[in-house]
This record gives sequence, C-alpha cells and structure tokens, in this order.
Amino acid sequence: MSEKTKTRHEQVYNSLRADILAGRLEPGQKLPFADLSSRYGFSVGVIREALSRLVEQGLVVNAPQQGFCVTPLSKTDLLNLTQARCEIETLTLRHAIDEGDIEWQSQVLASHHRLANTPHRDADDPERFSEEWAEAHRAFHETLLEGCDNPRLTGVAKQLRASAELYRQWTAPLSEGKKRDTAAEHQAIVDAVIARNADLAVQLLNDHIALTTKILLESGEVDAAERASVA
Repeated sequence: MSEKTKTRHEQVYNSLRADILAGRLEPGQKLPFADLSSRYGFSVGVIREALSRLVEQGLVVNAPQQGFCVTPLSKTDLLNLTQARCEIETLTLRHAIDEGDIEWQSQVLASHHRLANTPHRDADDPERFSEEWAEAHRAFHETLLEGCDNPRLTGVAKQLRASAELYRQWTAPLSEGKKRDTAAEHQAIVDAVIARNADLAVQLLNDHIALTTKILLESGEVDAAERASVA
C-alpha cells in the first residue's frame, strides 16, 4: 500500500471515528456505503476498511442482512463492559506499577500534563468533549498501562477502552452538576502510580471507571437510546 493510499485510509477512519464520538453519527444509526462515500468523498473500499477497524474498537457493528451501524447503547452491554474494564484495566495497571521503569513513569507524567492543559470542552459545542481532550484522555489512560510487560493484557485493555469511548462521550453533558472533579481523579491516580502504591492506584482507577457508568445509568440516557435504536 502506497503512502498516499495509507493517508486516505487513515483520513476517512479518523473522520468517521470523530463523527461517531462527537455524536454527529448517533448510536444505532445505519451507515450505508453510498451515504458515507458521498459524505467523506472516498471509495466504498476505503470506507469498508475504516468501518472494519471501527468494528474492532466496538464503535461500529456489522449485523447480518443489515450492514454496518453505529454501536447501539445498551444497559446490559455497558454493565458487562464496565465489569470487564474494571477487572482487566486494574490488573494491567498493577502489573505496570510492578514492572514499569522510570521512563514509563516519566511518560505517565508527560501524558497527564498534556491532558491537564488541554481544553476540556468543544468551543463550538460546549456539551461535548473537545476532540483534542478526548485524544489526550485516551493517550493518558493507555500510557498508564504501558508499563505492563504483557502485550496481551495491554491489548485487551486498549480494546475495552475503545469500546467504552462511545458511552463515555455520552456522559459529557451529564457530568456537569454531578460534582465530579475529573481532573482531581486523574491527579490522584497519577500520584498513586508515581508513589508505586498499587493498591491505591487500582482502587482509584476502578472508581474512576465505575463513576462514569453510574452517571450515565442514572441519567436514563442509555435506556432512551436503547429504545430509540429498536424503534
């Protein structure tokens, strides 16, 4: 594959992913090839590859006889996903703290600094996370786990986080007024990691993941979106 072709594939993948996470393509929305080719100006082949990558991340599903659609929100799926993330990500973090070196700790500090200094909200749509913050947030959480020497664990953890991204984006307009201090949660995790206090870091990460789910479930948004996707 030429560099130009790779660039095209990456461009449409990034555009599709951004539109899904920003809510411009809503959970459960069908994704016909013709519509996407017109929308993004790329061939069906390029669109198909991008959709296949998004299926792997859990942001898109490919149902027999129905084609591709944005992954619907589901209370059952969210609870299952949260349980899996809490178990896998905390296990991976424990390994990272035990096995990570000073270079890894430096990368954790750097990724946290970038996250803490990136605008949280989209200037054009304050009810959504900015794409820059979402990317910094993803990088921070992935860096936390990169001290783990087991690529199987880090790979599964990364895939689970990608699947949760759609749900997490939907908590953006809901987390206001919930007295949640996300920045403080991140800082506490970093402090525990740098101190190599594995028990505390694991508990803080578990609580961080679980609180996102709690906010979304209490809002009723998952139930509403699930009803809409089957209507």
